[in-house]
Amino acid sequence: MKFEFSTPGRVLFGPGTIDQAGPAAAALAPNEGPILVVTGRDSSRAAPLFSSLEASGLVCERFSIGGEPRFEDLRAVLLLARAAGARVVIGFGGGSALDLAKATAALLANPGDPLDYAEAIGGGRALSLPSYPCIAIPTTAGTGSEATRNAVLASPEHGVKVSLRSPSMLPRLALVDPELSYALPSRVTAETGMDALAQLIEPLVCSSPNPFVDAICRAALPRAARALPRAYRDGGDKAAREDMAYSSLSGGMALTNARLGAVHGIAGPLGGSFPIAHGAVCAALLAPVAAVNVAALRARNPESPVLRRYADIASILRSARAGSQGSRPEDAGPALGELALMLGIRGLGFYGVKKDDFPDIVRKAAQASSMRGNPISLLPDEFMTILEGAW
Repeated sequence: MKFEFSTPGRVLFGPGTIDQAGPAAAALAPNEGPILVVTGRDSSRAAPLFSSLEASGLVCERFSIGGEPRFEDLRAVLLLARAAGARVVIGFGGGSALDLAKATAALLANPGDPLDYAEAIGGGRALSLPSYPCIAIPTTAGTGSEATRNAVLASPEHGVKVSLRSPSMLPRLALVDPELSYALPSRVTAETGMDALAQLIEPLVCSSPNPFVDAICRAALPRAARALPRAYRDGGDKAAREDMAYSSLSGGMALTNARLGAVHGIAGPLGGSFPIAHGAVCAALLAPVAAVNVAALRARNPESPVLRRYADIASILRSARAGSQGSRPEDAGPALGELALMLGIRGLGFYGVKKDDFPDIVRKAAQASSMRGNPISLLPDEFMTILEGAW
């Protein structure tokens, strides 16, 4: 048995933990220089954070990101941070704000242009110097970015999204307060929640299993399966919001220590070429990827232990719904499809993806790093089947 396991330096989880942000940041901050706070579009949602920071005597510089981060956004926030002399970075928001904060903390410590360090489209240079301290405070339950060691950035000119990656990009502190997600709209709850589910399922069936990851995913999957429909119907369901925050954190830990698969392998080029939120892409892809993976395993590797894992996933998903049966590997895709239908998940066609776009998406997806984690290598026609199913 051989594996590695990495987590954020510290995790604070629970309702009301946002009040501890100020003291935690003060412990990381040097005596001089402000704290850089990266938020989503609506920085007013970070009022509890700013109150806690101010109560600890900390001065802040602020940067808001309106959508998924691009390399030009990273260059802009780096200019602000360097001019201010910031040496601690806080990300507050969804995965976009957290990824931009982690990338900023890494590039403040490492010289050069962000593209020098980008995978696939850039120089792929290693981030050799440790990142500046970063605190990640999620307000959605989806990406698990508070527990990952990479940051995803879009490059519209290349039509892809790629990562900056380093073990030192794991946040020094992941502060997860479920109360911060109470105000999420139902559609955002659904799409980010399906992303969280994908990040529990893909590491569980990936090509590089890890016993710690298996335990994390198997503990969190039933919580997510039960809680996501409840949080979608009632954003104020405190128990459901807490379970989804826990599941998202678990998914971040899982993907950091195992691999993803075709859902994220296809989501990268789709998100890089079309104005689709990452969670929405994963939500549309999750069911057809499961169905195609099971069919491909049955056809070319029928003794694969991953088939048993898909059967377990089907059982977990179906047991979350009273009176629903199904525990064969082939039941996993339909169970995920039923959940997507219940949550009103939209297909790729809604976002302007045309079937004429499929060949280019398939070409890019086949080269994506996440595809190396898929439990079986997919054939071009299997990619097309997935896209048809998600369309």
